[in-house]
Amino acid sequence: MVDAAELRRRTRELLAAHPPASTDRLDFLRARFDAGLAWVHYPEGLGGLGAPRSLQAVVDAELEAAGAPDNDPRRIGIGLGMAAPTILRYGTEEQKRRYLRPLWTGEEVWCQLFSEPGAGSDLAALGTRAVREGDGWVVNGQKVWTSSAHLARWAILIARTDPAVPKHRGITYFICDMTDPGVEVRPLRQVTGEAEFNEVFLTDVAVPDERRLGEVGDGWRVAQTTLMNERVSIGGMRLPREGGMIGPVSKTWRERPELRTHDLHQRLLGLWVEAEVARLTGERLRQQLVAGQPGPEGSAMKLAFARLNQEISGLEVELRGEEGLLYDDWTMRRPELVDFTGRDAGYRYLRSKGNSIEGGTTEVLLNIVAERVLGLPPEPRTDKDVAWKDLAR
Repeated sequence: MVDAAELRRRTRELLAAHPPASTDRLDFLRARFDAGLAWVHYPEGLGGLGAPRSLQAVVDAELEAAGAPDNDPRRIGIGLGMAAPTILRYGTEEQKRRYLRPLWTGEEVWCQLFSEPGAGSDLAALGTRAVREGDGWVVNGQKVWTSSAHLARWAILIARTDPAVPKHRGITYFICDMTDPGVEVRPLRQVTGEAEFNEVFLTDVAVPDERRLGEVGDGWRVAQTTLMNERVSIGGMRLPREGGMIGPVSKTWRERPELRTHDLHQRLLGLWVEAEVARLTGERLRQQLVAGQPGPEGSAMKLAFARLNQEISGLEVELRGEEGLLYDDWTMRRPELVDFTGRDAGYRYLRSKGNSIEGGTTEVLLNIVAERVLGLPPEPRTDKDVAWKDLAR
């Protein structure tokens, strides 16, 4: 068993062999992965050492103190938080060795081709088709709300391979090369002025069978790993105290006494406590996770994240008064990441509205918590045993 002392020793050996001040950033990240210090709970040879997940903090602290570069996790969050655990659990050895290293180092950005115009909250109703042709598949369809599609080299994709069975059983999970012919990415401009999301059109896209994850028709089960990890990565991010949205409004409160009122003070105190409770709950959730097998608790964390962000950003705009109505820049951009704390209060207010939609709508997550966490009776679902081709659309 690799313990904290052993991880410190290995980290210091890495730093001695590859001094951050004189080593190319990408070379350092590759060396870190090869040393098993990327994600220590992953298997040896795949960026880890089979160590307890909680010991990752030991490595991170040593590297941060030495000024070592990180892999810019906000930019590659979909790969780290969604694609990697799914590949680890369902991928072949060849797939794991091909995709995990450049995913972690950030050499290859990933996106998620799940939601469709007619299959968002009811994702299992998706209509993108993958038809077997020779040694591969031909994919046709449309995906929407695809973060980072304009930057991505690879995508995790679910498509319907058998329309003659009920909707949950006729789906297969693939890895799609975003540079292949037939993949078209179009920007979706949001209320913030930016286009961090995209719609993706797939026209006769050839996907080799070797890029299939899991068995044919078992894509819904594979997708559950992705979805549960997505909610953990959105709602359970590691933050310092007053990290995230509560930070800017707390800073404004301390620095601008002329804006304070008794009512705003009471509301801020309540939200500060809730944000701290959510932060500590997220830390506990991460400590309980087994790599690639998160539970439905992540849905509850994502629910809290969305509600808190919206309430905190609303309070911040109200606290700032007339200043809160200003907006810094409506320029159409296609950013590499979402920066909640690097922009102004107006941006935070507008962007947080999407938090209750992305990564699972609030309504869907409430159902998951009710049924899978609280054990309440499920809602009646009359379409579960009906072939997808016979569903009303």
